[in-house]
Amino acid sequence: MNESSPGRAGRVVVGVDGSEYSTAALRMAGRMAAALGAPLTAVTCWSLSDFYISGYLPVGNDAMKNQLEDEARRQVDLALERAFGEDRPKDLDVDVRYGSTAKILIEESRGAQLLVVGRRGSGGFLGQTIGSVSAACAAHAHCPVLVVGGDQSEGD
Repeated sequence: MNESSPGRAGRVVVGVDGSEYSTAALRMAGRMAAALGAPLTAVTCWSLSDFYISGYLPVGNDAMKNQLEDEARRQVDLALERAFGEDRPKDLDVDVRYGSTAKILIEESRGAQLLVVGRRGSGGFLGQTIGSVSAACAAHAHCPVLVVGGDQSEGD
């Protein structure tokens, strides 16, 4: 797996946050990438809360930032395991980025054939039918966006 994939034109990009919706999105993105003969890029993002931005961290506290990034990598690995088991797509890249999820996914959609997101993430309000990241991607992405609900089985 390549840890960075900027500039891979024609790829399928999928947002991964560890939720059941992102696992379903991963499965669907894998099927779409295979059908299109395209590489697959799984993107996960991490950031610090607005109340605890990195500017407030003591100088030299990179250990905490590294720990958060490592946890994001662990979460995406778990999501890939749930979605694909041992049969991961052959042309899969994983990109772990720091920053706003919606902004990063919209940036990653440049040059992509398709952006796949789950309809809701691990945060937000329970009554929402679509999450803020999915809505922002659907409104602003540079390629078609597929918003996937949970519980997508192999036959769907």
